[in-house]
Amino acid sequence: MAESAELILDGKSISLPVIEGTENEKAFDIGKLRDQTGYVTLDSGYKNTGATKSAITFLDGEEGILRYRGYPIDQLAEKSNFLEVAYLLIYGSLPTQTELDTFAHQITNHTLVHEDVRKIFDGFPSTAHPMGILSSLICSLTAFYPKSLDPNQSPEETNLNIFRLIAKISTIAAWSYKNSVGHPLNYPRNDLDYCSNFLYMMFAFPTEKYEINPVVVSALNKLLILHADHEQNCSTSTVRLVGSANASLYGSVSAGVNALWGPLHGGANQEVMEMLEAIQQDGGNTQKWVDKAKDKDDSFRLMGFGHRVYKNFDPRAKIIKKAADDVLKALGIDDPLLKIAQELEQAALTDPYFVERKLYPNVDFYSGIIYRAIGIPTEMFTVLFAMGRLPGWIAQWKEMRENKEPIGRPRQIYTGELERDYVGIEQR
Repeated sequence: MAESAELILDGKSISLPVIEGTENEKAFDIGKLRDQTGYVTLDSGYKNTGATKSAITFLDGEEGILRYRGYPIDQLAEKSNFLEVAYLLIYGSLPTQTELDTFAHQITNHTLVHEDVRKIFDGFPSTAHPMGILSSLICSLTAFYPKSLDPNQSPEETNLNIFRLIAKISTIAAWSYKNSVGHPLNYPRNDLDYCSNFLYMMFAFPTEKYEINPVVVSALNKLLILHADHEQNCSTSTVRLVGSANASLYGSVSAGVNALWGPLHGGANQEVMEMLEAIQQDGGNTQKWVDKAKDKDDSFRLMGFGHRVYKNFDPRAKIIKKAADDVLKALGIDDPLLKIAQELEQAALTDPYFVERKLYPNVDFYSGIIYRAIGIPTEMFTVLFAMGRLPGWIAQWKEMRENKEPIGRPRQIYTGELERDYVGIEQR
């Protein structure tokens, strides 16, 4: 007999089926609750509400587990590369060599953007935030590829839009940076792999020969892999909700970029750098700021430590810590901000206050350090986050469409005025 829960309401029993996932996650199915009772549930922020069934990512914050399609994140970060993980997330299995080569070739073949996109860039002031540019230009792709708007497009057309988006986001991201500093734009190179090509478009100058550093490329691959998906977070849920209206892939992902842009979501690694700058401007005494973080009467808190989902440890942090150490060693960076970061890291790993509360450095802490070390400006951090998260957004959008999920329509509990009659302005 199938397991169920019983809800007693006004003396009447209502049976709620229990749904169990493959990792033994359990949920009450309340899909028919309103029809049966006239009631809805109230769950502010959807913290206890499963909006969908998904086969893409498993996350257990209590145990510090993160798996893409069943594969542990540490194995993927160590043995795979970003495009292989993108294929895994989007299509459900690791590719054969032939499949991966074809996938990579398709993406390489679409990195060039239409020349009219450059005209759009000219319309943005140099002060425009790169995330605003990224969101706008991703959405503008619907104008260049109008077939993407067809909700009944063929699988071949869907795949073509996927290739285009993964390919062009790196070009748009790099060009948004070049635009912000007034530098000439670099066109993508088909002889470079995905991460190397992005670094070239970001940092190469026409008068210099740009050298690809394999340690930096490896670290960037890992960063993108670690950010590639994270279950039903704010931006991912946004992509699915917008997509549920049969919105195009480009429009849905553009909405996801805007959600990620919010400082409560994707801006954590930027806040880490701003914290380090504040400590430096104060004289660089890290112990003073560690003590402030431990003082319950002080509003200051260390950014990049602990995680709202991972209650024990962030499984991504150990991976990216090694990558950060490798990058700093390879580049020989002598940066006072990075020295402050290393001192804060040591305090958090050894001070009983942080150890007992499991306030360990998280992926945002280390990703900020790597971005800083390789020369990526602070306002570009969230853009890199979006590049990494893109395969997850695509996979979630694609899964939602293939499962023919209904349009999202959350309910509410109304707390406004009761019915009242209109009063003319002369009587107010």
